[in-house]
Amino acid sequence: MFKKYDIIVVGAGHAGCEAAAAAANLGSSVLLITMNMATIAQMSCNPAMGGVAKGQIVREIDAMGGYSGIVTDKSMIQFRMLNLSKGPAMWSPRAQNDRMKFAEEWRLMLERTPNVDFWQDTVKSLVVKGDRVAGVITSLGIEIVAEAVVLTNGTFLNGLIHIGEKRFGGGRTAEKSATGLTEQLVELGFESGRMKTGTPPRVDGRSLDYSKMEEQWGDPQGGRFSYTNIELPTEERCCWITYTNSEVHDTLKEGFEKSPMFTGRIKGLGPRYCPSIEDKINRFAERERHQIFVEPEGWNTVEIYVNGFSTSLPEDVQYKALKLIPGFEGVKMFRPGYAIEYDFFPPTQLDLTLETKLINNLFFAGQINGTTGYEEAASQGFIAGINAHQKINDEHELIMKRSESYIGVLIDDLVTKGTEEPYRMFTSRAEHRLLLRQDNADIRLSPIGHKLGLISDERLDVVNKKISNSDDIVRFLKNTSIDAGEVNSLLEELKTSRLTQSVKMFQLVSRPQVGLEDLKKASKALTDYLNKYNQDTIQQAEIKVKYESYFEKELEIVGKMKKMEDQEINPEFNYNHLVSLSKEAREKLMKIKPRTLGQASRISGVSPSDISVLMVHMSR
Repeated sequence: MFKKYDIIVVGAGHAGCEAAAAAANLGSSVLLITMNMATIAQMSCNPAMGGVAKGQIVREIDAMGGYSGIVTDKSMIQFRMLNLSKGPAMWSPRAQNDRMKFAEEWRLMLERTPNVDFWQDTVKSLVVKGDRVAGVITSLGIEIVAEAVVLTNGTFLNGLIHIGEKRFGGGRTAEKSATGLTEQLVELGFESGRMKTGTPPRVDGRSLDYSKMEEQWGDPQGGRFSYTNIELPTEERCCWITYTNSEVHDTLKEGFEKSPMFTGRIKGLGPRYCPSIEDKINRFAERERHQIFVEPEGWNTVEIYVNGFSTSLPEDVQYKALKLIPGFEGVKMFRPGYAIEYDFFPPTQLDLTLETKLINNLFFAGQINGTTGYEEAASQGFIAGINAHQKINDEHELIMKRSESYIGVLIDDLVTKGTEEPYRMFTSRAEHRLLLRQDNADIRLSPIGHKLGLISDERLDVVNKKISNSDDIVRFLKNTSIDAGEVNSLLEELKTSRLTQSVKMFQLVSRPQVGLEDLKKASKALTDYLNKYNQDTIQQAEIKVKYESYFEKELEIVGKMKKMEDQEINPEFNYNHLVSLSKEAREKLMKIKPRTLGQASRISGVSPSDISVLMVHMSR
């Protein structure tokens, strides 16, 4: 019934979809197996993509030829650039999306991708021959053969849903959990654990009083994630903000004795940075109110996502507390919030390619690795799909560096340090975040995508033109003077010091208070010159000018670290033979088997003195 596939991807969430698309676009025959064809790329939690650091990840996936940015742009109902009051390293794109259109666009793109086949079924076990995966066996008893398998099971592995004192099996509301795989993987020698995540109730937007809430519109100029020129929506939908209060908190506390979190029925650790409302009340008892974001689920639905009210309290307590939130007095609830526990596998059991160390050609991506968030999952799926293809074709593996991408930071953190709670990306996790901005993801990564064959020559030409054009603008600013008389009134208006003589425009744009848009008001020559460039190119040039010295320092640091990052370690090296290493270092190094000296230096428990011992040994 089934041919032999190059790659089988198990699970069609964000990780699975990106894995299938990447491998297929590289030329592999791919079978995407999902429990339900109607929920491909389902936004299980909030209907939004991007956010702080997450938006950078979506841009990076797009820059290398992934689909998440395109799908996000096609289905967005609102776009905002976060953190514009801070430096460009912190600017983060975020889109509110139409949940149903998002899933529809993903499915359409996959169906239009040659080499992707689909099968609706549940994978019960892997076919393993020796130390290599050879396929899967489904719940229908069908054995499907493949060269490689990518597991992207999300929250479905032995998933358990909690609502108050009620609990039942499920990987998502109204969808059954997946059993069998965890048990087999543990038998094969894998270590597993439990994690927890949650979601808020969904309510009827017709029952809300928006006059009691604050409007929250997107950016007036709009925006996009993808570097392609796809057509963007011409309209947007409003979101709203409201707040909890002491009455809401007191009502929620009435249900604490039935909370699965506080009674110990939930064993898995939840996400630290996205706590439930009951956890917020408990941990931040001094806070009199918490922000609630009222987010539409799409263009043509009245369903509302109550962001900030994630909970697993009894449904009657949820409803009673919701009615006390301003604007929610007459609320009608579509379904209650719930918590879900699921199995994950500590990611220290993976290589930096996301291939497992125990079983060859078996890759893990997404929440199975202990991460949270669509964006984190999608990036892992993308890399796993690429590396599965590269591995079975004896091509060079793709390992993203910490100094070149947030994706590199994410995977290195997971594989090198592991995680005991759902991992979420933040800008603070990236030591070189000034170099890893959302505006230059195409410059950083499109050459990698092009070398793989995922980015066309035409797209790379656009990137190279952006680089050369922004350099041209910088040269113009360095070579073109402006008279004090032309610009002093503008400088006074911008509250920065006046000039006593003419200076190069570069010097003025270097000032924090002065932007290119400002300077155009005082210089017709600059206005005429910039008219031939698009806004992205102009912004790139301005960032180069303002942060030139900082970039030089960052690149110097990266250069110093490069020696350690390039110093490879034989994965078969036996650290137990180095008695000068501490016992903890020997244990950790034997477990992680770092690829490079740089990776070894980031392992928890490996001290600088241990690294010195390694450096001396390797120099011999």
